[in-house]
Amino acid sequence: MFKLTTAAAAASLSFLAAPVLAAPAPAAPAPASAAAPASTAKFTTATTDIGTLLDNPAAKAIVEKHIPGMTTNDQVEMARGMTLKDVQQYAPEEVTDERLAAIDAELAALK
Repeated sequence: MFKLTTAAAAASLSFLAAPVLAAPAPAAPAPASAAAPASTAKFTTATTDIGTLLDNPAAKAIVEKHIPGMTTNDQVEMARGMTLKDVQQYAPEEVTDERLAAIDAELAALK
């Protein structure tokens, strides 16, 4: 079962409480022919926050399949702003590179 340690929970909270810095100016939009349609946007373990994955039933099921207990853990709410890759440092036995790769492969197949 996935367990988020106290240190991980504290780190998650401090990460979420960090002040927001000014974002860099957005790059010029790509030409319409080069831009991917919005419907093909992909989730990834490195760039999609856990909250977004939890809010999508199909993505949540994929995460639960590969990391049993993570999506139902009481402490997962504290990590909603983090990615699975971010959480890996706090739970390396459960959030392995192999599991992240398997999750990414299934997330890529979602529409």
